[in-house]
Amino acid sequence: MLKNLIAATLYTALSLGAIPAAAQDMQSVMDLREDSLQKLGFHTEPKEVSALPFTTMDGAEETLADHAGKLVLLNFWATWCAPCRKEMPALDALSAEFDGKGFAVLPIATGHNPTPAIEKFFETAQIKELTARLDPKGAMARDMGVLGLPVSILISPQGQEIARMTGDADWFSPSAQAIVTELLNEYGLTNDDSVVIH
Repeated sequence: MLKNLIAATLYTALSLGAIPAAAQDMQSVMDLREDSLQKLGFHTEPKEVSALPFTTMDGAEETLADHAGKLVLLNFWATWCAPCRKEMPALDALSAEFDGKGFAVLPIATGHNPTPAIEKFFETAQIKELTARLDPKGAMARDMGVLGLPVSILISPQGQEIARMTGDADWFSPSAQAIVTELLNEYGLTNDDSVVIH
C-alpha cells in the first residue's frame, strides 16, 4: 500500500513538473515513422492510462505508476496470438538496446495465458531481456480500450499515453530505435547521443 502511495505521489510530482512531449512539437518524432511503424498514431493531447494493477510472474502486484519517470512501451499480447509472438524478439532487442537509458518495455499477457506456456515461448524465442507481466482477466486491457492484439502503447514519463498502435511491428527497426531515441531526448531522459541505430 505504501509502495502504491509513493508511486502515485511521484507520478503527480512528475506530471506537475514536466511538459508532456505531446504538447511540444512532436512532428520530428512522427516523421521518423517508417515501414511497420507508420501505423503508430501519436495523440494530439496525452491520454490518461489505467490505474488497475497487473502482476509479475511470481504474483506481485504492479501498476503503471510503479514505472513513473521512464518512457514506457506497454505491449498487450497473448501466447495464442501469432503476430504477438512474431514481434516479441524485436521488443526484447529494443529493451536490451535502451537498457539503463530511461526506457522500459512492459509486455503484459492479457487474458488466459498459462504460466508454463509463457515460459516455454520465452525460452523457445530466446527472450532474455523482457519480464512478462499478467492481466489474467483482461481487466487492465479493457480499461485501456484494447480491442485486439497485439497493442503497443507509448507512455510518457509523466504516466500519460502519447501514442498507440494495433498490430505487430518491427520494434528493433532503425525507425523504432530512432523514435525511442528522439522521445528520450524530448523528455530529457538521456544526454547520450552515442546510441547506435542498428
